Amino acid sequence: MTRPCVRPAGHDRPAVAAARSSSRAAHRLAERNQAGDTRWVTLSEGPASETAGERVPGPDPGPVAGDDIAANRVLWTGVNAEYGNDHALRAWAAEDVTWGVFNVPERDLGVLGDVAGLDVVELGCGTAYFSAWLARRGARPVGVDVTPAQLSTARRCQDRFKLWFPLVQADAGAVPLPAAGFDLAISECGASLWCDPARWVPEAARLLRPGGRLIFHTTSVLVAMCRPAGPGYAGRELLRPQREVWRLPAPGAGVEFHHGHGEWIRVLRAAGFVVDSLHELYAPAGAGTHPYYEIATADWARQWPAEELWVAHLAA
Repeated sequence: MTRPCVRPAGHDRPAVAAARSSSRAAHRLAERNQAGDTRWVTLSEGPASETAGERVPGPDPGPVAGDDIAANRVLWTGVNAEYGNDHALRAWAAEDVTWGVFNVPERDLGVLGDVAGLDVVELGCGTAYFSAWLARRGARPVGVDVTPAQLSTARRCQDRFKLWFPLVQADAGAVPLPAAGFDLAISECGASLWCDPARWVPEAARLLRPGGRLIFHTTSVLVAMCRPAGPGYAGRELLRPQREVWRLPAPGAGVEFHHGHGEWIRVLRAAGFVVDSLHELYAPAGAGTHPYYEIATADWARQWPAEELWVAHLAA
């Protein structure tokens, strides 16, 4: 199986005080789910929860999106067993924030800024190591992911590191949390790669407060066009037309979504976002080829951008 990009080696949140103050909406959802509503499942709400409130269900994804969601759940259940379960412990233990399969340091990019005191929703959190990193820096994150196996791994890491925050099992295009509840929405090769942008970008806008920021990392449209259909890394030839990779079946299972820059700008603007910056990411000097994810070799990624990091804010 050609291994997908969702998580780099070495990533993931702060102690009980931060967990206790994590999104009140997520805590209310947790109690409602524990009472027997199992469509949306919160696997962790920290050591203390608040009074129950109303669940806010998202829209029905429809049959095509529903098939994509099911395929991606199968894929990431397998990835979690093969790699993610072990990687999560290393990622949660990491002190530095990095981006992508080549671990580009956040200190070199400076896109996050001061996250202390911010309500954060991570869309497609996987094993939630990025949320853990933010929590250690004083943020109040809520992790959202569609794959139970990944969230179970995240829960075990929370118990291991004594670092609790809400984990919500949900499709990133239909998050069962109230609108305007977050200051920052983030996705590191989560929803940003594995959910149709026409669904998850407007949902991110709904979840954010006016002026709230969206930061997302994904693989580049260039690397998608240069990757073979089967196993193997990107080469030096264009193997697919750009218009064909917007929805790209991953080998084995799963569906990726790749937009060109113009289409990303259109989707973001249509949802009410103002684009602040785009960082095209190259492999740093000394970085090695990732041992699991078959996307691009480090040598390839030092010559062409294999990944992208977008920063936008919701117009007030």
